[in-house]
Amino acid sequence: MNQTEEWIEHEELAADPARAEAVSVEIYDQVYHLRGTDPVYIQQLAAVVDQKMRAVAAQGSTVDSLRVAVLACLNITDELMLLRERNEELAGVASETQTTQESSQQTMRTLAGMLDELLDAELDSVPIRRAG
Repeated sequence: MNQTEEWIEHEELAADPARAEAVSVEIYDQVYHLRGTDPVYIQQLAAVVDQKMRAVAAQGSTVDSLRVAVLACLNITDELMLLRERNEELAGVASETQTTQESSQQTMRTLAGMLDELLDAELDSVPIRRAG
């Protein structure tokens, strides 16, 4: 059992290390004593790592836990890179949509201005009738 205490670095933790709480997690039959601001989140992270390591071990014939950890890390990193790429694509679509929306709004303002001018010109050319 690993008795060393590690830190989960997080922006909140860097800002206020006193808020760190101790949490123990088990990953691939090893216990790790960690500290962080959100023990529940740390447990969730550890569960994902454990699942990935067990999936890698189930698919291969290696029993070397370091090799399993590296392969699991590569799988997690692959997922991360794909999600970042997808996020960038979605951000680009959102940006294009905003640009299109802004362009449409400008076109509508231009058309409204032209319509106002036409209506003003039309009203100016209509003879005024006087009662009488």
